[in-house]
Amino acid sequence: GGIGLGLAHGLADAGASIAVVGRNEAKSAAAVADLRERGVKAIAVSTDVTDKAAVAAMIDRVVREFGRIDILINNAGMSIRKPPHELELDEWNKVIDTNLTSAFVCSKLAYPALKASGNGKVINIGSMMSIFGASFATAYAASKGGIVQYTRACANAWAPDNIQVNAILPGWIDTDLTRGARQQVARLRVDRLVAGPQDTAIAHEGPGGIAAERIGVVVAVDHAHVRSDEEDRKGEVVDDAGEVILARAGAFEGVIEVE
Repeated sequence: GGIGLGLAHGLADAGASIAVVGRNEAKSAAAVADLRERGVKAIAVSTDVTDKAAVAAMIDRVVREFGRIDILINNAGMSIRKPPHELELDEWNKVIDTNLTSAFVCSKLAYPALKASGNGKVINIGSMMSIFGASFATAYAASKGGIVQYTRACANAWAPDNIQVNAILPGWIDTDLTRGARQQVARLRVDRLVAGPQDTAIAHEGPGGIAAERIGVVVAVDHAHVRSDEEDRKGEVVDDAGEVILARAGAFEGVIEVE
């Protein structure tokens, strides 16, 4: 569900065969049924993406079923909303393992198949919290910040193999994960949410390689707002007087191109 299903819809509409990977078998089965109705081949592979052996078995099955892997989307995510001084070590580890370590494990083990495809793509799902933190998102923000740096490292390492590695940093997308956070954090009020999972960027090929649809989100933080209209693509947070108070927060250009 959420961003993952939105991405899968976009890829299905482009004709891709899709493997839905996750621990929630019922949720994955529902997603596969949805995707098959769109006329594409889809399978569900029950996998704990923090477990190296389980991920290796998943990669083997996908290659057997589809013959290749062209695109890997690292989208596993969770959050435990506590301030730093209240967060326990096991809670920290759970969030970091789910959000960041899983991307490392899946990317590492998918690398041979992505290299063999000749034009592999890795898309890591970060967050606006990759750029700025929040008192309630200690481990989440750290994990998503790590996603950006991990993306840069992989992009540089795998460029000679013609594997493009990018990160998408969404703002507030209306999903089960963010719904609870928006209700809990009274100081952050979303006055207008124009993005849902269906608006999430997807990978597609053109003459210049990978491109992405743009994500547009308008968020109100106290008396500031995020501009994400077509005339202003900088994604700046401005106060009521129009003064920039935080650059590139909340609304992004879809894909962060890494050097």
